[in-house]
Amino acid sequence: MRSPILLTLCVIAASSLTELRAENWPHWRGDNGNGVSETADTPTRWSDSENVKWKVEIPGQGSGSPIVWEDKVFVVSGVPVAGVAGGGSIPTLQFTVFCFDRESGKELWKQVAVVAKPHQQTHSTNNFASASPCTDGQHVYAHFGSRGLFCYTMNGDLVWKRDDLGKMQTRNDFGEGSSPTLEGDMILVPWDHEGASALFALDKSTGNTIWKADRDEPTCWATPLVVQHDGQKQVIMNGQNNARSYDLATGKELWRCGGQTERPVASAVFANGIAYVGSGFRGSFLGAFRLTGTGDIENTESVIWDVHQDTPDIASPLLSSGRLYFYKGKSGTLTCVDAATGERHFGPTRVPGLDSIYASPIAAGGHVYLTARNGTTVVIKDAKEFEIVSTNSVGETVDATPAPVDSELFIRGAQHLFCISEG
Repeated sequence: MRSPILLTLCVIAASSLTELRAENWPHWRGDNGNGVSETADTPTRWSDSENVKWKVEIPGQGSGSPIVWEDKVFVVSGVPVAGVAGGGSIPTLQFTVFCFDRESGKELWKQVAVVAKPHQQTHSTNNFASASPCTDGQHVYAHFGSRGLFCYTMNGDLVWKRDDLGKMQTRNDFGEGSSPTLEGDMILVPWDHEGASALFALDKSTGNTIWKADRDEPTCWATPLVVQHDGQKQVIMNGQNNARSYDLATGKELWRCGGQTERPVASAVFANGIAYVGSGFRGSFLGAFRLTGTGDIENTESVIWDVHQDTPDIASPLLSSGRLYFYKGKSGTLTCVDAATGERHFGPTRVPGLDSIYASPIAAGGHVYLTARNGTTVVIKDAKEFEIVSTNSVGETVDATPAPVDSELFIRGAQHLFCISEG
């Protein structure tokens, strides 16, 4: 029979482990979709060797962000098939899901979802595995766009796949990249391109279609955001023609608002009954929308405020502590506004060390992390005033949004996956 002291020590140890692993990062923008960790206290200083708990090489190319669930880290990549000629500039790829041990960086498993030669080229700065995976702790879902959506157990066993949604024809051969979103028993798959666009809601257990909402939209790279208001869950989606909301249960369009710019990429954020949607290519628009509207809400009281300069392009805005942070276009010029009123706290401010931006800003531990393609991350205070805390680099290109979890920061570079930790 175990002694009371031993049982007490076991309980304490279990509680301590729970506290150490207090949060997951199941989606490229975190659990709430705003890019914020409410519990993480991640490092603010590192290099390609300092405060690097581990780094592992990732073969191939991929800019999907890492996701973390308990002791596992997942990333995706398109790995060239050795000895197989691509034919022209499009290679034949193994579309691969990797799972790593969070503590050591050891590869636990990898699965080649499909071997395929993409039917369409991609932008020189894009790749063929740019959608981020997601997980609910029971399964992990990897979306390779036209190559299919694949559901695995946490141990890497294939559960189902959907490879019959079609082939996207993206604007100007820019390539694919929208990520799926999990909500309840559904996984939402955006499918905006130059053909018949739609938003799919699939049963996450089987992959079967629950509903399909046809969309009058050309190519869009945004990811759906699910929010709840007045007892109803809405799906907020960006779009070149309109920002829109759909009823999660049925796929019925609830409201829409024009004003967006061409080929939108940035995903929406949400708090306190207000959704924020913007775009910044060949124009500027960022709007704050009440969720109570119906139909066309442009020029109605459902639009609380909007701005028409310095708005984000590739990177999504960050919503933290009532403040909205966003870049101008895809440059390292940052603006921070009051989310309720749209009034500026600071900016547009050129952030030293940052150049072209693809990764979205994140917030953790009272700081905002701003990451550029040159591999530099500038850490600033999460505050109304612009204050730089540190400037760091992993020494290689970073297009993926970092993942802050507990006391660790996971950064997917062009060649490596980094675990940044001061411990």
